[in-house]
Amino acid sequence: MAAKRLLSMIVVLLAPVVWAQTNGVSLTGEVTFVSTQSFVDSKGYAHSIHFENTPSMAVSYSHLLKTMKGLGLHAELPVAVYFRMNLNTQINVIPADIGALFATPSIRLNAFARDSVSPWVSAGAGYGRFREAPRLNFYGPNPGPTGTNTSVIQFGAGLDVWFWHNWGFRGEARDFNSGLPAYNVDTGKSRQNNYYVGAGVMHRF
Repeated sequence: MAAKRLLSMIVVLLAPVVWAQTNGVSLTGEVTFVSTQSFVDSKGYAHSIHFENTPSMAVSYSHLLKTMKGLGLHAELPVAVYFRMNLNTQINVIPADIGALFATPSIRLNAFARDSVSPWVSAGAGYGRFREAPRLNFYGPNPGPTGTNTSVIQFGAGLDVWFWHNWGFRGEARDFNSGLPAYNVDTGKSRQNNYYVGAGVMHRF
């Protein structure tokens, strides 16, 4: 009986410490996809810009704001980056490649927040920066900008699985909707979807 009472006291004392672990960080890596875009050249011929599906990585820091009826509301800052996405089209007018960084302060809502498996959705907005290659896709210097700032809107969904103490696995898909890099052509668009699909590890503290 004394042992059970002691165990109960330990659980009561440690419970606030466990649930006080309100911060988390994740590191994921996978692929970014951008849909094909079209433009018309000066002679009236139609062309398409094709985008390489490029390796990417993302880091996200989060802080638990509130729990309510099994839901967890978090403030988070996902930062995603791809260093080089090769571009291709039929004529020598666009940059050879682009790189990007997106940082979007967001709100994330986890379901089953205190369980070992927790699906979530996220939304936010922030800043993006594109790097355009200094040369064109076939030859010669790029006459356009080699750096472009943009606003970014982020929507995402994912699944957190806690497999060992404060360590877990995260699978996620996010859309970083941004302005356009400087393609040196008119695609008829002002925004593009940068789809990030990743998986990795996370830690809470």
